[in-house]
Amino acid sequence: MRHLTLLSIILLILTALSVQGQTPKQKEDENAILQPATKKKDLYPAGVDATKEIDQALKHAAHDHKRVILIFGGNWCYDCHVLDQALHQGTAGKIVEESFELVHVDVGEFNKNLELVKKYNVPLNKGVPAVAVLDSKGKLLYSAEGEFEAARQMMKKQLVDFLLKWKENKAPVVGKN
Repeated sequence: MRHLTLLSIILLILTALSVQGQTPKQKEDENAILQPATKKKDLYPAGVDATKEIDQALKHAAHDHKRVILIFGGNWCYDCHVLDQALHQGTAGKIVEESFELVHVDVGEFNKNLELVKKYNVPLNKGVPAVAVLDSKGKLLYSAEGEFEAARQMMKKQLVDFLLKWKENKAPVVGKN
């Protein structure tokens, strides 16, 4: 009996030591600012027809019951890279994957895709990235008010709140045939 008690104590100590070295999964700090962009990608490739990309995203959105986010910017724009990275990570990344189609619209040096800027009421005078949200039929639901142009200073919670506000409510409509 004494050996069994000693063995139990040793097992408890070993278990405690092994658990002590483990760190619990850290919760995402929603009050942290968006992380700096570490890798610049070709977010706005040359020669892409943004109108066709929007049309394609709308088809996918209609099929998958999603909304479309248009991100107006340029490869030269650091905040565009910060925002893009944030839209693919953590809670924001999950919301985007489940609820949105993303389309990057190249504005060049504020001289490209100006017809889309006008169509979607995007105020480029406030800077880029500038964001517009469309429903799956292409109806403009939201146009930037300048809040994304300093993405590097934006908190994760602000981005998540924005995405939650504009994602499509997928609750079934009761009582309609």
